[in-house]
Amino acid sequence: MAEFVSFWLLLLVSMILAFVLGLIILNHNLPLFLRLSHVPKGTFGLPLLGETLSFLKPHSSNSLGTFLQDHCSRYGKVFKSHLFFTPTVVSCDAELNYFILQNEGKLFQCSYPKTIPGILGNLSMLVAVGDTHRRLRNAALSLVTITKSKPEFLNDIENFAIQILDSWKDKPQVIFCEEARKFTFNVIVKQVLGLTPEEPETTKILKDFLTFMKGLISLPLYIPGTPYARAVKARRRISSTVKAIIEKRRRRSSNNNTADNSEKKNSDFLEILLCVDTLSEDEKVSFVLDSLLGGYETTSLLMALVVHFLGQSPTALEQLKLEHQTIRSMKQNNEHLNWEDYKKMDFTQNVINEALRYGNVVKFVHRKALKDVKYRDYLIPSGWKVLPVFTAVHLDPSLHANAFQFHPWRWENQDQTCKKFTPFGGGSRCCPGSELAKVEVAFFLHHLVQNFRWRNQDEDQPIAYPYVEFKRGLVLNVECCSDEAENKQH
Repeated sequence: MAEFVSFWLLLLVSMILAFVLGLIILNHNLPLFLRLSHVPKGTFGLPLLGETLSFLKPHSSNSLGTFLQDHCSRYGKVFKSHLFFTPTVVSCDAELNYFILQNEGKLFQCSYPKTIPGILGNLSMLVAVGDTHRRLRNAALSLVTITKSKPEFLNDIENFAIQILDSWKDKPQVIFCEEARKFTFNVIVKQVLGLTPEEPETTKILKDFLTFMKGLISLPLYIPGTPYARAVKARRRISSTVKAIIEKRRRRSSNNNTADNSEKKNSDFLEILLCVDTLSEDEKVSFVLDSLLGGYETTSLLMALVVHFLGQSPTALEQLKLEHQTIRSMKQNNEHLNWEDYKKMDFTQNVINEALRYGNVVKFVHRKALKDVKYRDYLIPSGWKVLPVFTAVHLDPSLHANAFQFHPWRWENQDQTCKKFTPFGGGSRCCPGSELAKVEVAFFLHHLVQNFRWRNQDEDQPIAYPYVEFKRGLVLNVECCSDEAENKQH
């Protein structure tokens, strides 16, 4: 009797599992049979996972990777796949990418995997939509416009650059990615919160911020001890620290106003942000976190790409060095760089743009179709994920001559605002802090190229997985050459 019951119990469990598996396979493959003649060609791969693992397979950031190469050759520049647990249209086409970015909020909407909003919060500018995103972005654009050319901000950037480079003078070797992150974190914390590297709040924020960053590329499993769970907790701690700083600043401003105190006010983002009435308290805290994230990771990576590619292009490095020696020769000893100096850095801008094109800080962005979208002969079904792949456009030989070469001179005659160059996204979601990032890189390069020679210690390459990183941190052998620079200037 017991064996009879066990048999039927096993049979029942098997039938339930088969039914569930059948539903999963049906749900996975059903979109393949809907409006098949209009949806771009492609394949969905395995149930649930689809082709996600192949899509995310690490590859050099200045290459397409085997997944895109294979799919573009088989299906064309626009194809369907199943990525991040969702039916997806992947676009490697410049015109379609531009169309997607320009129709944000109308035909398409930002739609990141659960890990991102789970850690950043729904009020983050990266994931917010509609009116919330519009208010956050307007505040960011206003702050950047007010700040970018202010002498205090520019002086801070230059002082931190000199401080970092001074620490290299007795070192034969540095891990550049660590140095770049140290520089960008010091700049952004000072600019946003008015904190110096020596203050205890800075150390506290940095410790939590590193934990927070590790969770962004983890599975969204809120289990104690997982990178995701630690990142969520780290974000809460950073939020609490930022709220305390805001409250402290608010009390100080109130006391100064009550006492009719003429004490000099801070000129950082936070001081201006406190006067913005269009944002709630939680939105202001989220805005600060977004500023820290963008100003820390993205800018430091751009610096690393520039230094890496310059190390392989002595001709470009020599021309860059000459440009900065010319600018320095027109300044007094120890005189700070200003906004007018920055606007003279033409070749520097070409180098930065080429590093953005060739190195691809952002490989792709996540969007979702809000309705059925007809584009050319394609149908993008409502609810499907859409991935505009910037890397594919930046490395397209039909759009960029010698696309797989680092060639800064191409930007002497090429428009950096064109459809085939979107390193900071586009449309209403174009990064509002892109100019600040370029200023930081330019000022750091000004002192680096005049005071140091460097050589890559090994064959470390920028790897996209999916965020770009140097596996070994870009180890550089460095040699101080400031005496040589001084001789050339006088």
